[in-house]
Amino acid sequence: MSDEGDKTAQPPRPAATQLTLDLSLPPNLGRDDFLDAPSNAVALAAIERWPDWRERTLLLVGPPGSGKSHLCAIWSERAGALALSPAALPNLEALSALRPAALALDGLNAVADETALFHLLNFVNESGASLLVAARRLPTAEEIRLPDLLSRLRRAPVVEIGAPDDDLMRAVLVKLFSDRQLLIDASVVDYIALRLERSLDAARAIVREIDREALARGRRVTRVLAGEVLERVSVG
Repeated sequence: MSDEGDKTAQPPRPAATQLTLDLSLPPNLGRDDFLDAPSNAVALAAIERWPDWRERTLLLVGPPGSGKSHLCAIWSERAGALALSPAALPNLEALSALRPAALALDGLNAVADETALFHLLNFVNESGASLLVAARRLPTAEEIRLPDLLSRLRRAPVVEIGAPDDDLMRAVLVKLFSDRQLLIDASVVDYIALRLERSLDAARAIVREIDREALARGRRVTRVLAGEVLERVSVG
């Protein structure tokens, strides 16, 4: 007699699910990773013109997600610049001790200590250092309380970078997908680009979410999958 009937019945095993790890890739901010476009051509030319600037300070203005941080990183690498935090600017004593030849401030509109910023501009003028300042918008009298500081900022040459156009958004999406080793049909890239906010930050975010969703489902990136992620992100 077989003993198979004595075996205790085992409950069915649950179906295996695809586990995904959130291995967010840091943005590549080298010169070779920067995509030239009409919207950033003037700003890029100004960055690459250094050290032949006509003034010590250059003000780079553009909307969020337009590539200002990337240009700051390119210039900082080129100039060996000290990166400054808008939340904690060094005082004049610290600057005098460090005596940096180049400085980069990414986030003018987030600076709260106007006195420290004024001392920074004075240090640059007196020491012969170079300063790149990135801002979302030009400073106004409503934002800057110190008249002398506003006057100094307004005397600085300004280069503007515009929001990415359709061609740049497509090129950025292709590169971001390629960085994640994802091959995407051109029609899917077009579909995403036409429905996405004109921002490089938005492009990075949607590519990250699409990659995560494709891994979780074990599927390739299709227009349907991309559409579902776009809808979820826009609703959320």
